[in-house]
Amino acid sequence: MSDHPVLHVKGRVLVGPDDVRDELWVLDGRICYDRPAGARDVRTVEGWALPGLVDAHCHVGLGPDGPVPEDVAEKQALTDREAGTLLIRDAGSPSDTRWVDDREDLPRIVRAGRHIARTRRYMRNYAWEIEPDDLVEYVGREARRGDGWVKLVGDWIDRDLGDLSACWPRGAVEAAIAEAHRLGARVTAHCFAEDSLRDLVEAGIDCVEHATGLTEDTIPLFAERGVAIVPTLVNIATFPELAAGGERRYPDWSAHMRRLHARRYDTVRAAYDAGIPVYVGTDAGGHLPHGLVAGEVAELVTAGLPPLAALAAATWSARQWLGRPGLDEGARADLVVYETDPRADVRVLADPRRVVLNGRVVG
Repeated sequence: MSDHPVLHVKGRVLVGPDDVRDELWVLDGRICYDRPAGARDVRTVEGWALPGLVDAHCHVGLGPDGPVPEDVAEKQALTDREAGTLLIRDAGSPSDTRWVDDREDLPRIVRAGRHIARTRRYMRNYAWEIEPDDLVEYVGREARRGDGWVKLVGDWIDRDLGDLSACWPRGAVEAAIAEAHRLGARVTAHCFAEDSLRDLVEAGIDCVEHATGLTEDTIPLFAERGVAIVPTLVNIATFPELAAGGERRYPDWSAHMRRLHARRYDTVRAAYDAGIPVYVGTDAGGHLPHGLVAGEVAELVTAGLPPLAALAAATWSARQWLGRPGLDEGARADLVVYETDPRADVRVLADPRRVVLNGRVVG
């Protein structure tokens, strides 16, 4: 029997959307569903327990001008933790955040390496900026550097065109995605507009970030191929402001961004209705603050997803998608406890009662 205190979580434990138990125990940082023999020094936490929330598009270590110092990255990660986010997919970062893995008090990060963008077709200091002939090489490099993901910039403003356009020729992305898959990595891409999506999906991409350019022509293709989307609606909310800032120089781009914003909820609901997997991501870091996961879940509900589906997109299904356990017997005890049932009202997620990370109550 361990000398460490035992944590007892009682009330309602949401192991899965249809698997609800009355209690769980935490011993040596691991979950068990039977009271440990001889348990003493028991601390009890009561409420509605969920697996630690997932932010599948969150950039710890990134600021508006590029990489940030470790102390700033630490504050970002702690802000996410306080919001109940205990698992992050970084969706691209120029920062080396491996030091986070040595910290038992910080969320786990699934890394996608550094963004890979076309030359002068992304925000400065964020990405490797290369030409198509080098795409396979850089995808291979980032596949080895990451944790099973690679991040491409699929489209961005073309200053000569004055609007969004695809960044990569079809043949280049086919070869690059094939290389990532050969190395055991999945590929995702930043995509706002319409014209990059078909080539990326037919080339075998696994996920698309934002996906505001989905239409009735490409939604069936995504559904057929099982390509997931991470809509980042809290980020898409900034499109009108961005459009206003670029109106004078790029009026076509500004009008396009406004159209994408205006139909954002319809786009996400149509994707969900077609059977496209939808996951929660905030795009925190860069120009957005951290700790926005509850707001993104609420935005998915506003878009028309059933509350339970929106909740699953940040918990059970998101963890399964990323290959990480939830509240399974023997798993690391990463969970969040709420005052009331989050299935009944997802706004509860904004106010965690307790946050438990590695079996320790940290918030």
